[in-house]
Amino acid sequence: MKKIRIVIILCIITMVCSPINQVYGNSQFVSKNQIFYDIKEKQENNNEFDNGSKIEKIIVSEESINNLVLLGKVWGYLKYYHPNVSEGKYNWDYELFRILPKVVDADKSTRDKNLYDWVESQGDFKIRDKVKPVAGEIKVAANLDWITNSNLSNNLVIQLTNIKNAERKGINHYVSLDWGAGNPNFQNEKSYEAMKYPDVGYRLLSLYRYWNIIEYYFPYKYLIDENWDDVLREFIPKFINSSNELEYNLTVLELIERVHDTHADIYGNSTLQNYFGKNLAPVKINFIEGRPVVVGYYNESLGKKSGFELGDIITGINNRTIENIVEDNLKYYPASNYPTKLRNMSSDLFMTNDDFLNVEFIRGDKKQSSKLQCYPIDEIFDNKPKSNKDHFKLINSDIGYIYPGTIKNEYIPEVMSKVKDTKGLIIDLRCYPSDFIVFTLGSYLMPKSSEFVKFTQGNIYEPGVFHMKQPLKVGKNNPNYYKGKVVIIVNETTQSNAEYTAMAFRVAPNATVIGSTTAGADGNVSEIYLPGGIYTMISGIGIYYPDGGETQRIGIVPDIEIHPTIEGVKEGRDEILEKAIEIINGK
Repeated sequence: MKKIRIVIILCIITMVCSPINQVYGNSQFVSKNQIFYDIKEKQENNNEFDNGSKIEKIIVSEESINNLVLLGKVWGYLKYYHPNVSEGKYNWDYELFRILPKVVDADKSTRDKNLYDWVESQGDFKIRDKVKPVAGEIKVAANLDWITNSNLSNNLVIQLTNIKNAERKGINHYVSLDWGAGNPNFQNEKSYEAMKYPDVGYRLLSLYRYWNIIEYYFPYKYLIDENWDDVLREFIPKFINSSNELEYNLTVLELIERVHDTHADIYGNSTLQNYFGKNLAPVKINFIEGRPVVVGYYNESLGKKSGFELGDIITGINNRTIENIVEDNLKYYPASNYPTKLRNMSSDLFMTNDDFLNVEFIRGDKKQSSKLQCYPIDEIFDNKPKSNKDHFKLINSDIGYIYPGTIKNEYIPEVMSKVKDTKGLIIDLRCYPSDFIVFTLGSYLMPKSSEFVKFTQGNIYEPGVFHMKQPLKVGKNNPNYYKGKVVIIVNETTQSNAEYTAMAFRVAPNATVIGSTTAGADGNVSEIYLPGGIYTMISGIGIYYPDGGETQRIGIVPDIEIHPTIEGVKEGRDEILEKAIEIINGK
């Protein structure tokens, strides 16, 4: 990760996605471990660029940027659309390094001729008689208008259009759809991890690889605020001019942030960890009422030793205001929505490479300052359990409480036998479920099988197309279902599997969702590797309500919105849990 996600539960959230227990019979799907064709000898024995792209320098100009934008699009288009390229006949990374010098500084006529000759060199293919029909409603169509709108030569336009209409086998050396959910698996993508600071050719390869993955296989590309073409244009000079390992990693992180997906981040990255800090203060802060507030301690003994108290409002760190820190760092926090950005940032505000932080804060009505001691992260979390919360308790004889963060499917029958006669059940999803409980617990909450979600998936035959699958149901015919009130608690820590679980349980009779904006990133994740050993992910399938309503970025919208208050934190109260009890008691 770019930084150690200090709240350990958030580490679990971002690394695991919601499993979707359904397999679609479709020839597009191939097992992640299945070898579906031999790599041709031309690629196996190709080691010309193993030690570098041999591209030493690129001069940034309007002409070079225009040419590099076009090259990035053509390179990615051929990768996913050209039958011979998609079969793995060529080392497509290395092909970029061969064509790039012929394009970057060329005039339009020379550029188009060189691109045409390069495409021709990839071999012949058949034009299909008809388009293979897509199973289901098309949610997103492929965006290939650039082929005719880029002022290319007629020969090049015809050539690229023919590739669009080529006969494809439905398998691709660089991407497959996993069995089950159908999220893309980007196999055979080398990370070149030995190149900690890749040369300029490999840096552009990183940009092109990521940009085209989003272009053709990110189900929510249409929700990106900016024109994705403009993002490519903006980042070409940034990648070219990244002058060292750290700057390159930060540039990639900034690019990932533009996708606005909480699943997307850079994970396990020592360069970024060293930049953001290897030491941590033992004081835990969350944004409450828009301000960073002390809500607890990562390490009880060290936290109390710090002198900070619950409810202290942090106003500045090392002579910088919180407002300035937030504004300067938002670009390094990939997330689906603003509350989740603040969630992630709050865990990093007290990270440093120093032994102390100078912290300004407000306690009561008084402004204060303190020198806050920091410790190595391993020392803060030494032998700390993931969670010590019980999976179930009776709040009183009439109200049950389930904490999915520690529950297991095997516990559910006993839990439900204890609550069957209660008037209310609270399911606290301010956590990441320790087990996939959607169907096991759901079968107790529903009187009948009910639709709660439907998905989109990508397409190997027509990259860039996403089609909608049939809705999935939860529950079964059960006259003995739980008949009390069900209150589901969510907030910004409710992510992925937890959001999926909330979607399922909210269709129960007498169910109410309370709390605040969730993380807005649901669905199985897909891993991405980039040059320099960079590891990231995206949400790999689209998740929607049965009526087609969005969940990405929006999250699970509560029926009753309620937030914690600073006063509540000071008093050690869980105001959202209190509200859940009030609802069950009919207040």
